[in-house]
Amino acid sequence: MVSAYLNSFELVHRILHVPTFWAEYREYWDHPETTTMDVRLKILLVIGMGSSLSELGDATLRQTATHWVYAAQSWLSGPLEKDRLGLSGLQVHCLTMLARQIFSVGGDLIWVSMGSLIHRAMQIGLHRDPKHLPRMSFLQAELRRRLWATIIELAVQSSLDSAMPPRLSFDEFDTEAPSNINDDEMDQSTEMAEPHPKDGFTDTSIQLLLLSSLPTRLKILRLLNDLRSELSYTDALALSDEITTACRENMAFGKRFEGREITKFHRNLVDYLVRRFMLPLHCPFASKARSNPLFHYSIRASLDASMAIISPEPDEKFSRLMAVSGGLFREGFRYAIATISLEFLAVAKSQQLSGTIHRDDRYRTLLKSSVEDMIEMSAERIRQGDTNIKGHTFLSMIVAQVKAMEEGHSGEQMIAQSAKNSLEFCHSWIARDKKRSR
Repeated sequence: MVSAYLNSFELVHRILHVPTFWAEYREYWDHPETTTMDVRLKILLVIGMGSSLSELGDATLRQTATHWVYAAQSWLSGPLEKDRLGLSGLQVHCLTMLARQIFSVGGDLIWVSMGSLIHRAMQIGLHRDPKHLPRMSFLQAELRRRLWATIIELAVQSSLDSAMPPRLSFDEFDTEAPSNINDDEMDQSTEMAEPHPKDGFTDTSIQLLLLSSLPTRLKILRLLNDLRSELSYTDALALSDEITTACRENMAFGKRFEGREITKFHRNLVDYLVRRFMLPLHCPFASKARSNPLFHYSIRASLDASMAIISPEPDEKFSRLMAVSGGLFREGFRYAIATISLEFLAVAKSQQLSGTIHRDDRYRTLLKSSVEDMIEMSAERIRQGDTNIKGHTFLSMIVAQVKAMEEGHSGEQMIAQSAKNSLEFCHSWIARDKKRSR
């Protein structure tokens, strides 16, 4: 379970120094009575998140991991906050923020909790580059840079999900990017390590990939949440171009090291974390495109991004992550659901008005297939314990409405029946899970 976490999430969100963590892990099993609470929580959270990707993961294990997340959150909320104000405490905090979203423990409130994490990080100076602080070891400096980069990434993702302003801007920190080096190339005695070339893969490469698109994503968030001005289409197109370029470069880098260091899980996750910024950028203009053809490109851009989100490279671990997790792992999927289903309905209505709804149409067939895939994905989430049934019911009703159009019937009865069938399916699985958890 530990290796599952370290080989997946940790390479994307750098939180731990792996050799140090393994030393703490072995010490815990050798002398558990002397292990501090922060180390215990790090180990439990790592094991829990690793189990979320395992084929052996079941409802009981997931429930146990959820208890660990609550324990970590309780420790972080304790009255003796100075015990938490250190790199180890911040590592627990970052792991908890990630685990809460994986296990859907208050995943919708991450933006609120991120404020506390950012404030604690700034309290111990993570927003200042180590070269401006009192002398410290090379390892400590790199850990601080890595942690700050991870905190920023978690912050921008939570801001996007909550449609709220990001908690920070580039004017508020000067911490430099981490060095492109491997974990085993530094320890407490290391005074200096030569970074690898940018095109060489290390344990920090994926984090650096995400950092490269951070200015664009922060600008998108700032413009989307600016109450004093409206996002112009010119700015939207320019930022969209930058996100597209970032996704292309990320994929090219991932393909270069395919089968060795970077897996499909890493490529899918990095692509998802960056590409999903396209949707809120284009959707406001896509909704206007039916009456103003000048915005037609936004329909294509938002639809392409949505298709990419629901159709990642085949990977069992990533599929499982998207099926069981909440927070940022669910919100992008929800946005994709809305984008594709509304386009499917709009195309059907347009063809109904033009009298061509009875003809075979490849585009409408493609959209229908995508909506049916999303229904199955929503069903899988419910089978895995998700209690939010809106997506499954909404999509089922959309398919029924379009089918009624194709057959020339009144849609009310078919829509009502599809909603009833969806509710019965969802209720049966939720009741089964509730009975199993007793």
